[in-house]
Amino acid sequence: MNLTVEHLATTRHATILYHLVHHLLYEKYRDAGQEPPLQLFGQLKSIADEWLRTCLKCTGSTYPAQVLYREIAGYACERIAAAVTEGTGGEGITKAMLDPYNPRGSSRHVAFNTSKDLWTTRHDRCQVNYVVTDSEWEAECCRVLEDHPQVLRYVKNQGLGFEVPYRMGTENRRYLPDFIALIDDGHGPDDPLHLVIEIKGYRDEDAKDKANTLRAYWVPGVNRLESFGRWAFVEFTEVFQIEADFAKAVETHIASVLDSVITSVS
Repeated sequence: MNLTVEHLATTRHATILYHLVHHLLYEKYRDAGQEPPLQLFGQLKSIADEWLRTCLKCTGSTYPAQVLYREIAGYACERIAAAVTEGTGGEGITKAMLDPYNPRGSSRHVAFNTSKDLWTTRHDRCQVNYVVTDSEWEAECCRVLEDHPQVLRYVKNQGLGFEVPYRMGTENRRYLPDFIALIDDGHGPDDPLHLVIEIKGYRDEDAKDKANTLRAYWVPGVNRLESFGRWAFVEFTEVFQIEADFAKAVETHIASVLDSVITSVS
C-alpha cells in the first residue's frame, strides 16, 4: 500500500485557518501556565487568513492542509508572529533576557587559534588584529567597513560569545551574526549605532528565521533596555552590492535621525 497525502486536498480553508490560529494562540501568545488570550482570536484569524491566501505557496504534490503538521505549523506561526511583532515595533511584546553571568561582552577578550584565511585589520577600526574570513564575501565586508567614513569601529563575531537564541519550527537554536559595526549616524561618536551585519548568499528557511528574530525580537528588545546603546540589523545577500547596500543602510539611519530632530524642533 502506498501512503499519500491526497486526503488533505479536500480540507476546507476554514478548517485550516481555525487550527492555525489555535496553534498561534497556544504557542506564541499564551504565557506559561496561563490560559490562551482568546480575545485575540478575531485579530489573529484575519492575519492568519491573509497569510494563507497571500504567502503560502504550494508546489508539486502539496496541499495547504500540510501546514497543520506540527513542525510546519511551527514555521508558519513563527513567521506570522514575527511579522506582527515587527509591525508593532515590538512595543509591549518583546523583553530582553540577559545572561545573568555575562550580560556585557567585549572584543578586548577575543583570543583563539585558527587555520582559516585571515584579514589583517586596521588598528584604528578594529580592536582585534585579524578577522577570520569564512568566505570572500566577508573579506569584502571588511574592506567596505574599513573604507566607509561613518564606521567608527567593527569586529567579526568570532570568539565574542555574541549569540541570539531563535526558534526554527519546533527546534530551539542559537544564531551567531557575522559582524558588529559602530556607526556614527548623526548622534556623534559617543552615541553610535550598533549595526549587526549578516552576510548570506543563499537565504534558506533557517536564514529567514534568523533574520526575522533579529529584526522583530532581538533589536526591539535590546533597544527597550536603553542601557546598551542603539541597535539595528542589516543583511547583505549580494557580494557585488555590499558597498552600495551598506552605504544605503547608513544613509537611511542618518535620515531617520535628521527626521526625528526636525520633528522635535517643529
